[in-house]
Amino acid sequence: MDLSPLYVSLRIALISTAINIFVSFLCVYAGMRNDGLRRVIDVIATFPMVLPPTFVGFIILMTFGLRGPLGSFLNSVGVRVVFTVLGAVIASSVVSFPMVYRSMDAGFRSVDTNYVKAAKVLGAGDRKIFFVVLLPLAWPSFFSGVILGFSRALGEFGATLMVAGNIPGRTQTLPLALYFCVEQGDLKTAWLYGAVIVAIALAASLSVELLSEKFVSKRVSR
Repeated sequence: MDLSPLYVSLRIALISTAINIFVSFLCVYAGMRNDGLRRVIDVIATFPMVLPPTFVGFIILMTFGLRGPLGSFLNSVGVRVVFTVLGAVIASSVVSFPMVYRSMDAGFRSVDTNYVKAAKVLGAGDRKIFFVVLLPLAWPSFFSGVILGFSRALGEFGATLMVAGNIPGRTQTLPLALYFCVEQGDLKTAWLYGAVIVAIALAASLSVELLSEKFVSKRVSR
């Protein structure tokens, strides 16, 4: 069995998750300072969840294609997105972003406001409250969002195929490899790829469940 799709999937998922952690931090921080902006971010973050992944990929393709508004500019400076790893990263990031952002946002908003009020009384600024008070208390939800976002990026199919194609060793991820194995009648290899995907999914689900149980037990003990 060719393991390159696994390496490609892990690479793309890790980069996508790192990007989503950074962007989600910025969005949550901005949303906590401005309720109106938070509502706008929530609406935008919902789109990749309710739209078909293929249509999300189509939008990205039209935006970053050679004739797209961003694609034409990037191409002029020597950066190509379509049918590249960069394109796969963008597709995976967009599709998995809602899971990271919403879990992180829910975690921060579940923190008891009395902690925030106490920190303000002691003279802490918004930035210090966010990183010193809220982040340590919200880390279980943050970590759960990271795991779910990583798993979603690892299993992305439709948007990745639209934007990055199926180039073996470069953009061929596990879901793409499985699909084309089935299409070619190579069911043995398809089952092996499927087993790897299931193993990763089970590990992610178990991690989230154990983390949730640990977090709930801590809250009850308090």
